[in-house]
Amino acid sequence: MIEVIGAGLPRTGTLSLKAALEQLGFGPCYHMFEIYDHLDLIDRWLPGVPDGPAGWERVFAGYRSTLDWPASFFWREQAAAFPQAKVILTVRDASRWYASFRTMIRLRAAAMVQDDPTESTRAFQASFARIQPLLARIAHQTFGSTGPIPEWLPGEDQAVAIFERHTAAVRQDLPADRLLVFDVRQGWEPLCAFLGVARPAGGFPRLNDVDALKHRFGRLEAGRP
Repeated sequence: MIEVIGAGLPRTGTLSLKAALEQLGFGPCYHMFEIYDHLDLIDRWLPGVPDGPAGWERVFAGYRSTLDWPASFFWREQAAAFPQAKVILTVRDASRWYASFRTMIRLRAAAMVQDDPTESTRAFQASFARIQPLLARIAHQTFGSTGPIPEWLPGEDQAVAIFERHTAAVRQDLPADRLLVFDVRQGWEPLCAFLGVARPAGGFPRLNDVDALKHRFGRLEAGRP
């Protein structure tokens, strides 16, 4: 059963929050990196976008929280399917978000079109290609574009406006007692208070998914899945 739903766009501290939620006992957390590491999870999306609670329970079976695309695009559907779950909207400075998001999608695009990929990379590309139509649909609906990756990302001014509209829509559609608007720089205190759990010892996780993505694809290029 999902207890925490992430509604933030990618590159808003979702990998750090994934680590934090898992440390607090709300794991495993469904994130794009779970798909990278468990490609069989793609099969759960292939019949089509789930319809109703049973469908979402099937997609997220074995997980207690969700973050990042493709999951976070469907935050409304999850909020309806898991009415007891709390929702976290991750945010950050919009201009910094844009620069980081642009770097990430270009890195992903480059990794998927290598001239001489290793066997491990080819196997990953073939499996991951099965979810690309869904990710393209999510990107096009979010940014109002129809171009191929990475050209679907608009210019900064338009993307920032979309980011701000998304933040406003989540705030408007969910009751205040169910929603935490969260910048990971705020650390443990607001997160733990919202979830009703004790603050753990040690610092809040600080992870960078661009660095993690480089590491993931570097392993594939070296022939290590």
